[in-house]
Amino acid sequence: MIKRMRRLRVNEEMRSLVRETYLQKSDLVYPIFVIEGENIKNPVDSMPGIYQYSIDRLGEEIDRVLESGIGAVLLFGIPAHKDEMATGAYDKDGITQRAVRFIKERAPKLLVIADVCLCEYTSHGHCGLICGEEILNDETLPLLAKMAVSLADAGADIIAPSDMMDGRVAFIREALDASGHGSTMIMAYSAKFASGYYSPFRDAAHSAPQFGDRKTYQMDPANRREAIREWQADIEEGADIIMIKPALAYLDVVREAADRTDYPIAVYNVSGEYAMVKAAAGRGWIDEKRIVMENMTAMKRAGAKIIITYHALDAAAWMEEADKKTVE
Repeated sequence: MIKRMRRLRVNEEMRSLVRETYLQKSDLVYPIFVIEGENIKNPVDSMPGIYQYSIDRLGEEIDRVLESGIGAVLLFGIPAHKDEMATGAYDKDGITQRAVRFIKERAPKLLVIADVCLCEYTSHGHCGLICGEEILNDETLPLLAKMAVSLADAGADIIAPSDMMDGRVAFIREALDASGHGSTMIMAYSAKFASGYYSPFRDAAHSAPQFGDRKTYQMDPANRREAIREWQADIEEGADIIMIKPALAYLDVVREAADRTDYPIAVYNVSGEYAMVKAAAGRGWIDEKRIVMENMTAMKRAGAKIIITYHALDAAAWMEEADKKTVE
């Protein structure tokens, strides 16, 4: 007997009835870059449609997020001053701290996720303190904790350490609890790979390392079992959500995490992934909407609950269009 699998694909109504994976606006997190200065809306050339905003212009973007129905943003700050101790990272009046306060005043219910890393704030562009060309692990941890507490003080709902220093989740968790922020969540960049997909982000965040690379602390792209140890360690240290970054080239790692833990899993659909889609769509080589939605469906199907993506505003609009068609 022939198995008639195509009966389940005969029309859109049938395909929708048996569809296994659905995207929702509540899955999405929109990254935003905030820069020192006034009346600034700088386009990021390598990321069409993405801008750096000064705080006095930030309201424009926050209003777009609210109108889209997206419930969370991920903040990256670009300070005017950088030094070897990354002092701007944990200054209570630092660029990111002020941006958090601004957003929580304008949109109290919008979840604010604050990236915690020193790379945007160090003069050398690395994610930790240095001695010569060595990236120091244990000496960096107190500064990451100070940064986390200062951002929680400003009103951040979720702290997202992206530095990949060993032990940072435990250090941050202890500092948050000791400072009265026991309810502030940690979304750990648990399996963050030393990827070539980050280049446009480094343009946007002004965070390229001034020497060497980040391979001594970010993960080797060839390793899967090591990723398991990384997210297990973060969970044991107090992470509430684990993240795999980048997304598309590491969906096998996402699936592995989903099979092994019931903790919420986030993926970061990173700048290079975004830029490639935009570049191909701009030349008419691909259907941008179709590709973006297919990519995000793959992330969700692999096991991600949270998708951090620069496509978020467009994707939310496309979801709304689809919902209206369904109702009609």
